[in-house]
Amino acid sequence: MFLIPHFKTDAILRREDIDRYDDRDDIRTNLIDSYERLMQFIAKHLNDKFYLEKDQRIGLRDKIFREVVSNILIHREFLNPFPAKLVIEIDRVFTENSNKPHGNGVIDPNNFSPYPKNPKIAKFFKEIGRVEELGSGVRNIYKYNKVYSGAAPEFIEGDVFRTIIPLKPQDGEQASEQASEQGEDSTRKILEFCKTARSRSEIQDFSGIKSRRYFIEKILNPLLKGSLLKLSIPNKPTSPNQKYYNDKLGR
Repeated sequence: MFLIPHFKTDAILRREDIDRYDDRDDIRTNLIDSYERLMQFIAKHLNDKFYLEKDQRIGLRDKIFREVVSNILIHREFLNPFPAKLVIEIDRVFTENSNKPHGNGVIDPNNFSPYPKNPKIAKFFKEIGRVEELGSGVRNIYKYNKVYSGAAPEFIEGDVFRTIIPLKPQDGEQASEQASEQGEDSTRKILEFCKTARSRSEIQDFSGIKSRRYFIEKILNPLLKGSLLKLSIPNKPTSPNQKYYNDKLGR
């Protein structure tokens, strides 16, 4: 603390009292405790969202913000007095931290070269499992936030590095998000229905879909490819006695 007197991270909730704040945590401790307190602040004020990746449940909130928090702690210019902050607002979360830029402007997650700002700290965080490979943070945030809110995050490089995480879909994306949520709900209902092995016609009738072709191509086959449903007769996939079951819930 004596070597880096400006080290602190300000976590702020600003939804109702936008001139000041509704909640705040002024964090002036070591990097490990800073990480934990920032994640606790996020968990306190942001909801998680159900999401299946293949057959694994993913906590989208934690998946996104473990990367955000790690980035503002690892890639900070610690001798700069600019106050690092994480601010939760109604429609977004944004972070700011001092930075030694290796470029300027908005980062394209599909076309950028990651550069370690504090390689020893980055290595330490990797060893304790807080981050993955260099550059994975930006890609993961971009990937999972499109599911979490239906909107793309922004990463802006400069003397101050800014990350903006939208919490609501952008214009024109609301219908897409609603359709996605309806699809997730339908999938959960089918998997629950298939606690007991069911025939194709039973599942199709349960789903309320009249077209056999549509049901097979858009519903049944994706569930099989994702290993969410299994075949009761795996050696004879076209057997007239074939049934389908969710092996996570039992036959």
